Amino acid sequence: MTELSRRATALRALHRPGDPLILPNAWDAGSARAVVAAGFPAVATSSGAVADALGHADNEATPVDEMFAAVARIAAAVAVPVTADLERGYGLRPAELVERLLAAGAVGCNIEDSDPRTRELSDIEEQADLLAGIRAAAREAGVDLVLNARVDVHLRAYGPPAGRLAEAVRRARRYRAAGVDSVYPIVLADPEQIRSFVAAVDVPVNVLARPGAPGPAELAALGVARVSFGEGLYAAARARTVEMLAAIRAGAEVFPTGEEAR
Repeated sequence: MTELSRRATALRALHRPGDPLILPNAWDAGSARAVVAAGFPAVATSSGAVADALGHADNEATPVDEMFAAVARIAAAVAVPVTADLERGYGLRPAELVERLLAAGAVGCNIEDSDPRTRELSDIEEQADLLAGIRAAAREAGVDLVLNARVDVHLRAYGPPAGRLAEAVRRARRYRAAGVDSVYPIVLADPEQIRSFVAAVDVPVNVLARPGAPGPAELAALGVARVSFGEGLYAAARARTVEMLAAIRAGAEVFPTGEEAR
């Protein structure tokens, strides 16, 4: 476990408020290698992108063996820390989840606080128990993995809009007490609310980069410690592929020729 422990320590150290870890999420070994070749110091997976690439839907529709096999291929392809999006854990008990994650070669994971199937928020104490169990199992296994707790209040439009930020803060604080390393209020995009959230929680904050949200530089100024791109790169690659296929079907030239190819 020495190498995995070293990678977990390195991944945790990359979470710096104001100088965030940027994670363009990968979906297979090739995209993971491209992330590293571009100079990024860690690789994160996207459950939605991995699921689609494997021919499944998101929201835990991917067979658990296939998901961990995909994570293992990604981790084996790169020499940097890998953190895996594990949705809400695929129904695994904490010890088995940690065992399988470490066997795959990953040293971090995202865990959501809503049910992927019903899309309802989980009970806060049940979620805290799950996160604490994962933390304890990781320490028992000898690798203090980096645990990122996703907070789905805004994603699920939970409760009246005026109370969502306070509920997200309440959950983030409880998860911090359970031992997580960072919290992820997914789809929270208003700069002032992000600033307020960061100030209210004593833990590094992860924000999703997406259209209409602040970019990495602005998020850094707001004190964010981690910026994820979710399915963004995969969606862009798919869209570009669709464009090229349409052009090829229409008989257009899609590859550079002559001087342009040199």
